[in-house]
Amino acid sequence: MRVMNTQDVIDALSVPVSARVEQRVPKKLFIENGAPTAADKRLLTDAVQEIQWVAALKPTTIGVPEYRDPVREYLEITVLSITLRGTIKIAGKSRLAELVHRAVPYPLLLLMVDGQTLMLSVAHKRWAQNEAGKVVLDDAVTSVSLLAEESGSVTDQKLADTAEIEAAFIESMAVSRQPQTNLHELYQGWIDRLLTLTAARLTGSYRIPLSREQAVARRQALLDCERISAEINRLQKQAAKEKQLSRQVELNLTIKCIRAELFAAQQQL
Repeated sequence: MRVMNTQDVIDALSVPVSARVEQRVPKKLFIENGAPTAADKRLLTDAVQEIQWVAALKPTTIGVPEYRDPVREYLEITVLSITLRGTIKIAGKSRLAELVHRAVPYPLLLLMVDGQTLMLSVAHKRWAQNEAGKVVLDDAVTSVSLLAEESGSVTDQKLADTAEIEAAFIESMAVSRQPQTNLHELYQGWIDRLLTLTAARLTGSYRIPLSREQAVARRQALLDCERISAEINRLQKQAAKEKQLSRQVELNLTIKCIRAELFAAQQQL
């Protein structure tokens, strides 16, 4: 079964020719301007093979108006593709994504592939409160990973289900299928799609929110699911180490109650 690759995602965005850049970016720019520590510089140097500037979405290239308010201005959305050298651990990829998002002054759709997985990430930006003219991340980076090659550990049915959900996600990412009110709303549309994919992996159904209220509620439900799952995992580890039977029973009862909370949160997705 064929799975996604970087070009599939780029093609699915259906970026107008007028917005295409297709230009290689020297990683030296990110090493010198986007790596605050020596460890970050090493990560960019060792992990990144190539950076490609795919597109620049502007009012003049896609016909969507810019956005300005006292907190931020969205004059352009950048699309970048990064090819990594070898297989990078999840923590390393997450840090790389954060570094690149911080280094680019415009809201960014980042595609990052390491041969096994393809990660997409987005993050809103705003003006820095203490430094005039400086742009900072407005929230944590939102990211999802797609299958970039088949894995022998994944069953045929699981792979088929995953591919179906991911195909629906990719189809929904076209520029023309995002809100066209302004660049901020368009970018928010992409964020909502990534969160919808995360929810679909829990529910088995890819359903795009029909309103801003639904999207906000889903985001909160996903945060709740993440928090509750982390607590369940912590308690399970604690129960596995517990020597006293009475304490094991108590912990398992607590886990059972928290699982009910997790189920309730999942119902909100």
